[in-house]
Amino acid sequence: MDGRFVPNLTFGAKVIESVRKLTKLPIDVHLMVVEPENYFESFAEAGANGMSIHTEVSPHLQRQLNRIRELGCRAGAVVNPATPLTAVSEVIPDLDLLLVMTVNPGFGGQSFIKGSIDKVRRAREMLAENGSKAFLEVDGGIDRKTIRSVWEAGADTFVAGNAIFGAKNPKAEIGELRARCTAQV
Repeated sequence: MDGRFVPNLTFGAKVIESVRKLTKLPIDVHLMVVEPENYFESFAEAGANGMSIHTEVSPHLQRQLNRIRELGCRAGAVVNPATPLTAVSEVIPDLDLLLVMTVNPGFGGQSFIKGSIDKVRRAREMLAENGSKAFLEVDGGIDRKTIRSVWEAGADTFVAGNAIFGAKNPKAEIGELRARCTAQV
């Protein structure tokens, strides 16, 4: 977050570099910034495996997605709640990940926007119609009450920051969220 596209500031490439030294797990960077192309090289060099950029600030989206891939990272596009899915319809072959925001980005702990469920369903249909194997991720207000509905709508990747980091036992909370994405619950 750069304090321009969204009102908050957050950590940069140095934090990614430090985290990379501690894990071999994939590190996906969601760039909530104006002019995201200014950050691609530093995050790739820091050890990011994937970068997702907002369609709202990417007038040359296909070029930017291709540049992310040239740097050896998975390329993702992000659509805000009010942004139509048509913003990514022409670049589906260039996507490794499509992120549907289920809150307006910038602040943790926001309430899930219920109308997002239909948008997730339509995004899954759009990816399937185009033969895309891109991940369909959701971010915003994901918790025990909301995760199953977006999973049933077609999402396969979830950002649940507040639900996990606010839990007494984050590891157990992750297990609970995963369990809700099965037929067992």
